[in-house]
Amino acid sequence: MDKNKRQIVKQKPNSFDILKPLKKISKRFNLILFLVFAVGCSAGAILLINNTLKQSSDDTVITPTINSGTIDQTTLDRLNSLHTSTQAPAAPAFPTGRVNPVNE
Repeated sequence: MDKNKRQIVKQKPNSFDILKPLKKISKRFNLILFLVFAVGCSAGAILLINNTLKQSSDDTVITPTINSGTIDQTTLDRLNSLHTSTQAPAAPAFPTGRVNPVNE
C-alpha cells in the first residue's frame, strides 16, 4: 500500500496547459524570433529618427533679425579699422621692464 501512495503522489495531474504550444514554438525558433524582433525594432527606430529629421528640416524658416541696408556707425568704424590681407599687420607691443615675474 505504501508503494501505491508514492505512485499517486508522483503522478502529475492531467491538466491542459494553454501555453504549451507557445513554449514549444519559442524553444524551437528562439533565435529566429529574436532576430525578427531585433530587426523590427531597428527598422522602427530608423523610421522614427528619419521622420524627426524630416520634420525639423521642413519647419526651419530663418527670419533675419537685422534689416538689410542699415548699419550703425560703431560697427562701420570697426569694419573700417580692420586691415586687409595684403596689408602687413601692426607690430606687437611688448611690455617694458621685467618680462618674467617668476625669475628674479
